[in-house]
Amino acid sequence: MSSRKLIILGIITACMIAWAVVQSHLSKQYSQEPKAPVYLFQGLDPSDIGSIVLGKGEDAVTLKREDSNFVVTNKDGYPAVTQEINALITTCLDIQTTELYTENPANHKDLGVTEEEAKHIVKFLRPDSALLAGVIVGKDNEKGHRNFVRLIPGDRVYVAPELPWIKDQAMNYVKKEIISVSREDIESVTVHSPAESYTLHANKEGEGIVLENPPAGKKLKEGEGENIFTALTYLQFQDVKKISQQDGELPFERKFICRKKDSTVYTLKIARKDGKTYLICDCEFTDNTPVTKENSIESEEELKKKESKLLAMERAKEFTARHTGWIYEIAEHDAGKLVKELSELLEDEEVSPKDNGEE
Repeated sequence: MSSRKLIILGIITACMIAWAVVQSHLSKQYSQEPKAPVYLFQGLDPSDIGSIVLGKGEDAVTLKREDSNFVVTNKDGYPAVTQEINALITTCLDIQTTELYTENPANHKDLGVTEEEAKHIVKFLRPDSALLAGVIVGKDNEKGHRNFVRLIPGDRVYVAPELPWIKDQAMNYVKKEIISVSREDIESVTVHSPAESYTLHANKEGEGIVLENPPAGKKLKEGEGENIFTALTYLQFQDVKKISQQDGELPFERKFICRKKDSTVYTLKIARKDGKTYLICDCEFTDNTPVTKENSIESEEELKKKESKLLAMERAKEFTARHTGWIYEIAEHDAGKLVKELSELLEDEEVSPKDNGEE
């Protein structure tokens, strides 16, 4: 074969190699181009979910279905907020992916989609605790904030361009509000401690708060009465557990009793131990007068009063049913308003020169 033919063949071979490289590069680029987003979960029916497990190991949070609702097993089965459960399921079902990244389990650790390396894990279990479906959220990929996600069971790892926030703490799924009473609805507050008791009343003759039977020469400090009256304005807990025999050792020696103008009475029994404050809650509607339908035509005002009374009675029953059997731990800045000593509320009255006998 002549040198000229060899040169031509060499040029053709080089061109073919170059074209193969270009084709390979173009093919690689194309495979990484985002496709139309598709949902990660396909055909997951929320009614099939018996429980949900968030996280892993000792930090795992379990939300278990009981009848039509869920409870938080990590908090002794305290009722979960249905809205939060629905939001979690919707969050997971809304995860979309743009490409399949790998199916090789050997790559899972590097991508952070093993259970040990995961940022988030959500498992949906059947009522018999068998795995229904789940997602493991791994690392951000090399292109930025997009995440690797693995659908379980299975080895497929996808790229999710947007990942919603997944709440994975037990307290995210309970209603932390214990009670919320408007200041204007309060008639009186009584505070009991082992050493003393005192009662504050809303001033019937105008604005302000009055101390019942104040010590001679003393008066309420400005603003202190308001602090007590607003102690139950959106009172929250930071932990909760069922009452057990061990809790009998807690010294529930204090009480905070709030009487509303509509005859609702809230009683909080308070214990303080090891720098923490615990509550047991109760509620009673004290107006036992029967609500009856009169034969004569009743005015709209009378009907509204009866309706308000019935609603208040129902709220008292619901409050007691919800909180009976539970002990709540509250933050110290909230506890301080419930256990104020009388001496902290008082100051000396100003004495005029005339009262001193001075000219």
